[in-house]
Amino acid sequence: MKTIIAEKPSVAREIARIVGATKREEGYFEGGGYAVTWAFGHLVQLAMPDGYGVRGFVRDNLPIIPDTFTLVPRQVRTEKGYKPDSGVVSQIKVIKRLFDTSEHIIVATDAGREGELIFRYLYHYTGCTTPFVRLWISSLTDKAIREGLRKLEDGSKYDNLYLAAKARSESDWLVGINGTQALSIAAGHGTYSVGRVQTPTLAMVCERYWENRRFTSEAFWQLHIATDGCDGEVVKFSSSEKWKEKEPAMELYNKVKAAGCATVTKAERKEKTEETPLLYDLTTLQKEANAKHGFTAEQTLEIAQKLYEKKLITYPRTGSRYIPEDVFAEIPKLLAFIGTQPEWKDKVRAKAAPTRRSVDDGKVTDHHALLVTGEKPLFLSKEDNTIYQMIAGRMVEAFSEKCVKDVTTVTAECAGVEFTVKGSVVKQTGWRAVYGEEKEEITIPGWQEGDTLTPKGTSITEGKTKPKPLHTEATLLSAMETAGKEIEDDALRQAMKDCGIGTPATRASIIETLFKRGYMERCKKSLVPTEKGLALNSVVKTMRIADVAMTGEWEKELARIERGELSDDTFRKEIEAYTREITSELISCDKLFGSRDSGCACPKCGTGRMRFYGKVVRCDNTECGLPVFRLKAGRTLSDDEIKDLLTEGHTKLLKGFKSKQGKSFDAVVAFDGEYNTTFVFPEAKKDKKFSGRKK
Repeated sequence: MKTIIAEKPSVAREIARIVGATKREEGYFEGGGYAVTWAFGHLVQLAMPDGYGVRGFVRDNLPIIPDTFTLVPRQVRTEKGYKPDSGVVSQIKVIKRLFDTSEHIIVATDAGREGELIFRYLYHYTGCTTPFVRLWISSLTDKAIREGLRKLEDGSKYDNLYLAAKARSESDWLVGINGTQALSIAAGHGTYSVGRVQTPTLAMVCERYWENRRFTSEAFWQLHIATDGCDGEVVKFSSSEKWKEKEPAMELYNKVKAAGCATVTKAERKEKTEETPLLYDLTTLQKEANAKHGFTAEQTLEIAQKLYEKKLITYPRTGSRYIPEDVFAEIPKLLAFIGTQPEWKDKVRAKAAPTRRSVDDGKVTDHHALLVTGEKPLFLSKEDNTIYQMIAGRMVEAFSEKCVKDVTTVTAECAGVEFTVKGSVVKQTGWRAVYGEEKEEITIPGWQEGDTLTPKGTSITEGKTKPKPLHTEATLLSAMETAGKEIEDDALRQAMKDCGIGTPATRASIIETLFKRGYMERCKKSLVPTEKGLALNSVVKTMRIADVAMTGEWEKELARIERGELSDDTFRKEIEAYTREITSELISCDKLFGSRDSGCACPKCGTGRMRFYGKVVRCDNTECGLPVFRLKAGRTLSDDEIKDLLTEGHTKLLKGFKSKQGKSFDAVVAFDGEYNTTFVFPEAKKDKKFSGRKK
């Protein structure tokens, strides 16, 4: 008998059907000489510190660096600590029995770093020695599974992939466990979670937040002239310069207005080619789904995984935007299939040869770019259909013709002021026709240098400089992908991927972790750090734990382990050295967290004393631990204002707060019924009952 292990029951069911394993048993399918079983994610994980005899957060125990990591069944948290999940333990027993009684194992977990780790951790935990081979496929269509089963590969071919996954898992444990314990010990209250990827990601969100909030908007003035163009259309020139002072701008405006003509000083015409966009990888799909449809990164990943398991798209957790030559041979057939769908009926050119910009064997990683499979998308929800059609539409764009334009730039001088106008005419719409997104054409007459123009109108406009907007999930994913470097060019951003932080498969979960731990929140599409997130970042922002570039370098080294260019042992020693350094650095933060008595009893429990820390005031009763963060809407509460809040349940009316949209406001800070702080506005104050008010 051969045992096939899949990552999820739904995938196991599809494979079992194809190999004839139709008899359902407890935890597996059997038949046709096969047993097909499954994991449900990571059944086995690295033990928590108490698995090494280390209990609680104790300064003298740090850093915790196991000589050898211990594997345990996935744990669940209880009041008395962690214990194995009973359902997980039962499934592991089934898998061990099947592994031990099989002639060989076929590994069919997801074909990527984490899928490999799921199997290898299980294999080692169960003490299995049965030989194994690898099923490596990029879609779950019947055809792909059958071809994969005919071309099974030796399991050892993926040893480096496992070593990279293991190095990632252990480095996250070392940095996360030690960093979190060290900072929490230094704080003396609460738990402050830090991590190899989550802390640099939070740092990017906080940095953009402060850059946005501290930006001072400045006014500027710009001049414009209008003249007749082609077919009675008006062509509007704008001054090349913008003035920070109104007076000189008005002076020039009056001169331009009085002048009767403008002279063309330069007329430049050239053909511009816009290459087709590359196919989607997961991160680009997540970014565009967020920007265009408001989907979260996690939501997009969940939908893509669902579509994959329904056989509608290829493997979603891909980091490549290219396909190899053998897959390109299938593209005409796939495009013809897309063209049969109502959404794309008139968008696919049946006889046109597909363009090859997204074809490059050398740029395909474990999996090629996202494609639809040719299976009909029936009975999809609105959200699922949106993601499916995005992938189909991008395929149509990627294999269409280039967009070609004639671009004209004309410069003219009037009363000593230089004006410019730019226009374009589309010669070949190409891929831009797929969504019909091409902007309205601006046709510029055939003006030549030395021509005289007669202005038909003159105007002056006032504008204001704007800060960089707060991060959205789309822009944060871009920043994670390129280690914080802002890169617009598709190809260059692709080249930076090895230096990014996280992977296409993990970035969504990192973002969600920051939400779950209360470090940031969503405000419409924007990501806004909470007081807790800003407080944490203020402590660690100058440390290596928050260094985006360094974390990006680690990801690059993990990719080298995967390619066999770097020893995992070398990487492990580097991480251990860093763990010792960051542990020492974070424990020394106790000065930043130094506390003093506020002179106030805890309004919640009544038994503890509220103590002042740098960024927070907290109850010293460990069973209560009520936190009150000083920073509220961009304003830090003073000691006296905090004391008013603690003793009266509310502050006086305070000025200088800033809304998430950057607008100033005045408010009272008060406790609600759960002792969370809330704003009370002047007009509502008379009717407001403060839960913390003394009677």
